[in-house]
Amino acid sequence: MESTRRLGLLRRSPSFGLLFLATAGSGIGTYLAAIALTLDIYARTDSGVWVAVLLIADFLPIVLVGLLLGPLFDRFSRRRLMIASDLARVAVFAALPFVDSPIAIVGLAGVAGVATGFFRPAAYAGLPNLVPDDELTNANSLLQTIENAAWMVGPVLGGVLVSVWSPSVPYAVNAVTFLVSAVLVARIADSQLRSEESITSGHWRDVADGARLVVTALPLRTVLIVWSIVGFGSAAINVAEVFFVRDTLGAGEIGFGIIIGATGLGLVLGSFLAEPALGKAGLRRNYAGSIALMAFGWGGAALSPAIWVAVPFVVGGAAGNGAAIICNQILVQRGAPDRFRGRALSTIMSTNFLIIGLAMGVAGLLVDLLGARWVMISAAAICAIGALFAILLTRWLPVHSVDEDHVLEAYGEAAAGMLVSLDSVRREPLSPAPALAPARQSPREGSAAAGLERIAVLLEEIEIRRENEAKAARRSVT
Repeated sequence: MESTRRLGLLRRSPSFGLLFLATAGSGIGTYLAAIALTLDIYARTDSGVWVAVLLIADFLPIVLVGLLLGPLFDRFSRRRLMIASDLARVAVFAALPFVDSPIAIVGLAGVAGVATGFFRPAAYAGLPNLVPDDELTNANSLLQTIENAAWMVGPVLGGVLVSVWSPSVPYAVNAVTFLVSAVLVARIADSQLRSEESITSGHWRDVADGARLVVTALPLRTVLIVWSIVGFGSAAINVAEVFFVRDTLGAGEIGFGIIIGATGLGLVLGSFLAEPALGKAGLRRNYAGSIALMAFGWGGAALSPAIWVAVPFVVGGAAGNGAAIICNQILVQRGAPDRFRGRALSTIMSTNFLIIGLAMGVAGLLVDLLGARWVMISAAAICAIGALFAILLTRWLPVHSVDEDHVLEAYGEAAAGMLVSLDSVRREPLSPAPALAPARQSPREGSAAAGLERIAVLLEEIEIRRENEAKAARRSVT
């Protein structure tokens, strides 16, 4: 069966299997502990302000790590960063049962947020090196599926454990999951998470180069723009849905739980089915189509008169979200060379997190002014705009999936080559050249030119092949 073949990647690539298991365990523990932290701080303070501070402490470090420390994912061992992140979170959650002060709880949550900010970009930056090129989409799909499944299961388990025992139990369970994750990651060879040595020009210049690569490489710029737009819509949905379900639809806490479950189910379905969909229709069609599905699903839910009508739309919208995330990952992983991939991923992730945080604040105000239903309708419209931008910004992609990988990599190499050429210009002293000396092109300048030439050749070959296919089709008809 197809699903069996896909899951066989865990056996065909043992290192990916280790990362998959580490992600499954630590993911469930993370979401399990997240609900425990929220319930713990609420029980101790009975204050919405403290809950907001806790969420900021968990959220803000991820943004700062990605924007300010992104080059570390390329300069240092990705495996060591992941292990250090896991061990730091082991220490945090082992200490939490012995902490009584809300300030201390928030402080430890902030430390855990910093550690989380290191783990995920390092893992996804190294992922393309763990599997064959033709298995990368499947690997992303499986990894994202298990993350979404953990998101669906973890909070439920956390709520049960807190209600039966206390927050200390989920804290302890989470510490164990991170310890197991560290052991699994330690079994992956360091060289398997990296294929190229990083080029460094100093930390802050590397930070600037990462940002410059994101805005100059077409695949990365596409994700930055499109997902920033969609982020406004998804953030508004996250804020408005609880008010929409409880107040507008009158479905209460049970209805909200059903909507959360439907969202988790949709995310799992979308991320798992993304691989065969991408193989059949290609990245260009799937990217815009999955975001359009988000707009249709959330728009339909917003217009629903009852909870049972809204649930199928929520599943559909979340499925589009899950599929679009896989498209984002492929665009970034293929569109950024390995020596720049860590900083590119962390820059885009952090920018999106920052936009989502700001959008949540705006959405909270709009819910009070306009009502939850209108905020959700507006969010669906924003996602529709995101789908339109996805269509416009991916016109450079070939329609057929067989050509995608080479074109993505060529655009990434060209943008990276320009960065390296710029760096060589900054480093070389200005000196007058001999009048009759022949002009020479440095290897670094050549890398940029070679990347651009490769793009031109690829596009020309694709166009010739398409013309030949069209001629063959016309001959078969006549």
